[in-house]
Amino acid sequence: MMAWLWLPCFLLPALIASVTANMPPTFASNMTSVSLPEDLPVGAEVFWLVAQDRDGDSLTYGISGSYGYFFSVNPDTGAVKLASPLDYETLYFFSIIISVTDGHNNPVRKEMFVAVDDRNDNAPVFQNTIFSTSIDETLPVGSLVFSVLAVDQDTGSGGVVRYFIDKVIPSTDDSKDLFRILGNGSIILNGSLSYNNKSAFYQLELTACDSGGMFNNSIVTHCSHPVFLSISVIDQPDLDPQFVREVYSASVAEDAATGTSVLMVQAIDEDKGINDPVTYNITSSTRPGWFSIGADDGVISVSGPLDREQLLEENEEVRLQVTATEMHLNIYGQEAKASTWVMITVMDVNDHRPEFYSCSLPACTFTPQEAQNNFTAYVSEHAAARIPVSNLTMVAYDPDKGNNGTFLLSLDSPDAAAFSVSPERAVGSVDVQVLVRNSEMVDYEKKPVMLVQVVATDSVSQNSSVATVTIHLTDINDHRPTFPQRLYVLSVPEHSATGFVVTSSIHATDPDTGEWGHITYSLLQGNGEDLFEVDPDSGTVTVKNGTLLDREKQAVYYLTLQATDGGGLSDSTTLQIYLTDINDNAPEVSGSYNIFVEENGHVSVTIQASDGDEPNTNNSRLHFSLLPGPYSQNFSVDPDTGLLRNLDPLDREAIDPALGGRIVLTVRVADFGTPSLSTEVNVTITVEDINDNLPVFNQSSYQFFVKERDPGVLVGVVEAWDADQTEVNNRISFSLSGSGANNFLLQGLVLGSGRAEGQLWLPPDTSLDYETQKLFSLTVTAENPGPQGSEAMVEVNVTVVDVNDQPPTLVGASLRGISVAENGSQHGQVAEVVAQDVDTEAQLEIQLVNIICTKDGVDVGSLCHGWFSVAANGSVYINQSESIDYEACDLVTLVVRAYDLTTDPRFQAYSENGSLPITIEDVNDNVPYFLPDDKTFVIIPELVIPNQQVASVRARDDDSESNGDIQFSILQVNFISKDGATISFKRFFRISTSKEANVFIGSIELVTNLDSTLQGIYQVTIQAQDRPLVGPALEARITLNIFTVDQSYRVRLQFSTYKEELGTNVEEVKEALTQATRTTVYVVNIQDTDSIARAQAHSYLDAYFVFPNGSALTLNELSVMIRKDQDVLTRLLQLGLVVLGSQESQESDQPKLLTNVIIGLVVVLLLVFVIMTVALVCVKKSYQRKLRAMKASKEARKTAAGVMPSAPTIPGTNVYNAERANPMLNLPTEDLGLEYLASSSDVDCISLNSLDDNSVDLDKDSQEIKASWGMSRQLGLLTWDRNSTSLKKALVEPWGGQWFLELSPVGVLRKSWPGAPPREPQRSPPEPDSEPEPLSMVLSERQTGTTGQQQRNLAFINAGLDTTDL
Repeated sequence: MMAWLWLPCFLLPALIASVTANMPPTFASNMTSVSLPEDLPVGAEVFWLVAQDRDGDSLTYGISGSYGYFFSVNPDTGAVKLASPLDYETLYFFSIIISVTDGHNNPVRKEMFVAVDDRNDNAPVFQNTIFSTSIDETLPVGSLVFSVLAVDQDTGSGGVVRYFIDKVIPSTDDSKDLFRILGNGSIILNGSLSYNNKSAFYQLELTACDSGGMFNNSIVTHCSHPVFLSISVIDQPDLDPQFVREVYSASVAEDAATGTSVLMVQAIDEDKGINDPVTYNITSSTRPGWFSIGADDGVISVSGPLDREQLLEENEEVRLQVTATEMHLNIYGQEAKASTWVMITVMDVNDHRPEFYSCSLPACTFTPQEAQNNFTAYVSEHAAARIPVSNLTMVAYDPDKGNNGTFLLSLDSPDAAAFSVSPERAVGSVDVQVLVRNSEMVDYEKKPVMLVQVVATDSVSQNSSVATVTIHLTDINDHRPTFPQRLYVLSVPEHSATGFVVTSSIHATDPDTGEWGHITYSLLQGNGEDLFEVDPDSGTVTVKNGTLLDREKQAVYYLTLQATDGGGLSDSTTLQIYLTDINDNAPEVSGSYNIFVEENGHVSVTIQASDGDEPNTNNSRLHFSLLPGPYSQNFSVDPDTGLLRNLDPLDREAIDPALGGRIVLTVRVADFGTPSLSTEVNVTITVEDINDNLPVFNQSSYQFFVKERDPGVLVGVVEAWDADQTEVNNRISFSLSGSGANNFLLQGLVLGSGRAEGQLWLPPDTSLDYETQKLFSLTVTAENPGPQGSEAMVEVNVTVVDVNDQPPTLVGASLRGISVAENGSQHGQVAEVVAQDVDTEAQLEIQLVNIICTKDGVDVGSLCHGWFSVAANGSVYINQSESIDYEACDLVTLVVRAYDLTTDPRFQAYSENGSLPITIEDVNDNVPYFLPDDKTFVIIPELVIPNQQVASVRARDDDSESNGDIQFSILQVNFISKDGATISFKRFFRISTSKEANVFIGSIELVTNLDSTLQGIYQVTIQAQDRPLVGPALEARITLNIFTVDQSYRVRLQFSTYKEELGTNVEEVKEALTQATRTTVYVVNIQDTDSIARAQAHSYLDAYFVFPNGSALTLNELSVMIRKDQDVLTRLLQLGLVVLGSQESQESDQPKLLTNVIIGLVVVLLLVFVIMTVALVCVKKSYQRKLRAMKASKEARKTAAGVMPSAPTIPGTNVYNAERANPMLNLPTEDLGLEYLASSSDVDCISLNSLDDNSVDLDKDSQEIKASWGMSRQLGLLTWDRNSTSLKKALVEPWGGQWFLELSPVGVLRKSWPGAPPREPQRSPPEPDSEPEPLSMVLSERQTGTTGQQQRNLAFINAGLDTTDL
């Protein structure tokens, strides 16, 4: 037994030796946590595991745990690498188990914490990707349009999201800055909108970016994918109507019947989105009552008798001001209207006959006072024809217009034959004159007074008026002297002596007597008055100057012999005096004779000669003869007539060229008188050359060759000559004719006399085209200019040499559009483009130039570029049949051209581009889809009625035509009550389908009345199905939530006004309530209250307050929200609001209110009594404490310095003295180092109170240990802070701030404000003669102990302040 007891004694040292022989490794002290950024790449070295082994054994490291897969560790070195990527947003903190083993001991494991640091590796993401809203065009600038929200999962600046508007569609200068976005995602209207003048739709491309942060060791900013906000502008009635024409004019006959339509005006509403009906009325008229207008159709018609003649001073026009007024008021509560002027010309009707007026134009006013039918005039007897009668002021006037105002004037009565009227035809108005027509009938001796009637007859209606003119004749000297003959023939020899009597037997007679019958003779001025004279009394005519009488100068004289009576009347007769001849003149040849005659022509000219002697006598008879000359034998002259002729044909070439074709002949002219007298004259005959020789070409025909497309080159030369000798006749000019002659230029060049050549050129700007015309057959004509010129013609053939110069052309028929179905419906070749070239050696190929992809006329980029290909032979193939998508692109236009490989380098080798349109046919391959809508639909069963729309959905199908037509239907209606129960309903709702701008709208209408007691949500399942003509229909479904608001949310508001005034102000009340609650206010009823309950309220208003999400306000919630908004509350009180309550409780509110008021008054009185009692008790205790403190102070003064009394008599400690003085320091005895002063009572260790009225401060260190408990703002309470062992009293300043009275552990009060800076201690200097205050003296003598730090934190203010001073 003893052996077993000793065995452990031997084994214990062995075991201890073995254990202490190999110690396990230990990790370094810092192997507790590590912080890693989340953007570390996989494989990066992140940290090292470090352990120590006192034995120096090799260590093996490892990592394990739930998250150990993030790392891989080198077991030998402890190097740790990242094995799986970190993500702060997924796991930002985790722990792993690290281990190390030395191979001898168990592995040492330790938990290491890994903190993942965030990096900016996430981009902001919008909460939704499709946004849409609608705003009024009158939305004020600065208003909120829409709000978006993007979230970035990163932290710090990388998670701070900024919003940007990248693009506004339509992109115009006006819309570029029309919107702005705030930092919170609110989109604000930055400019004015206009549905009509700007745009009715805007699309905003929005982007959200973070504020940047570290990522992969650099500052990186991430942005979201763009989203689009669709903004529809709702038109508002803010524009006046506008007439479709600026000016309206029409005409109407003045006899038009009442009700006759004249014209129609039309105005349209400028608010195109509203198109309000327009009514018309006449607001102003220059002739009221003449016209009226249809209020609805704008037709202006006759409403009264018309008279054009009343409008003569108004240009025959009636001016109407027509006003068009829209049926509804505009947004400003005013009538929207516009006005225009209508000009109506009243056309004339022949409703007047001409009348006579006694006035003169233009001073006539044509008043009835001026109208007259009897006129008086004067005229001398035997007045000459066309002489008007005098003193006649007569005007004829017809107020009608044009033909209706045309009238004829004529005379009637027995004396009318003696006169005429002027004018005989007039229009409108005219001065009428009566003229003498037959002066013989106007004879005073026969009729001293004559009467005529002037008749004015309308040319159309034949209506007439008659005016009588009385003409008084005045007597005159109406007889004049007369000769028996009007002509007397006399004779006298030429050169008779002066005074020779020509005649003395010619006398005139005058039947008048006296002075009127005395006749005086005279010769009137004229031919011969200087050769003859007459005796004024006898009338004898004699020669005045005989030397001037020469028959050859003048053979006959005509004298006018005048006889004048005493009244100035005269008569005359003609004296024809002939002079007898003598042979005193030689023949005279008239003019010179230069005769021009063409060769081969005839000369026939008469020599004009005369003899001044008396004709038909030998003195004047002539004889012609031809004197000899060089060419006189070729001519003859008639001796009697003097006719000169040629005997043989004349030839210009036979005359000496030096004479220039001139022949001079001399002709003698002699008379047969005694003695005979003669005269000679030279006749010059010039024989003119004629073009009697044709030009002749040097070849019978010409053949030329020229290359096409070579402008301005010489084609060839032709030559001709003419045998005529004169330059005029042998000059040659060339002309060109024939098909295509306008392509050539023929230039003539003179080679010599009668010789010329013609050079055939192509103009510099003209070249020939082999493809257009290969051969030109021309005719060159050589001719002499002039009317008698002759011509010769020669044929010229020009052959065009072909050059490959024409570009190819595409055959239009091969570019006709084709159709290809989408989604792999067709394959292979679908078309072939054909080209042609007129050149003889053309090699053509088709090239694809461009591919244009469009959808609904809008370019969609390169989306369709791989769908089709074009081979060199023009074949069009489908490349990617399955990729063809109608919804992406409905029209593919292949732009092709043809290329000629052999075209001359100088010319265009490509054809014009051609377009082959390929229409993509739609296949029903798109499912209808519903458009997102942020609307919330709410039903108040008490307000809605059957057939009223309660909700709507919108859907779209990207297919076209019938494939894209959508029909809505309701599949199921479930009602989910608030307790979760589900009820199915049928035929509660119906849906109708409409379409607006490719969007189908399903309007959900109520079929029957709803139960107003049900509380919950109607879930309506709606199906949108397309309607293809071929193939199955595709469909989509959506479940719509329609929230109900039951009667429990009905709130009653009572007002001091009656229901009539409340009804007038209901809109202001709703506006104020909406502003305060941000809800939609539905007014149910407005009624007067019962007479019993009218102590304060006279009427009430029942209403619902519904939020957009379907929830509604209760009475208490409404009350709180109204009281929060003082402005709204003030407005409602001004509008008469008295009481808020539910419908059921309002009837009993009056008694309850009175009871509550009474109870409240009783409670207030009790509180006042309690407060007064407590105050009195506190005042009494305060005075008692002060007395004790003063007594303790006196005891302290009695104690000698350095002597400690046996009993605790130190004021300010927690140990009471014998007199039970109040302690001044709020500290336990342990902190004062007075443990030796034991106390038998626990009450001694606690201060009952402090000197509340003594104000002292602590320094900064003391402020750091202030109590964390605060005080109520309404009450002054004392609180105990166990951390600082101080008592605080929180008081409220008069201005609402809060400050604290704190009793420190040493019993000193201080006043502090939260957040106020520390104040430096302020000490008042002690008076010189005053003794030190015992409390401060004791404190100054204390030694620093365990509470020394706390004692150093104390600072005292105004040590000399006594409690009585407060």
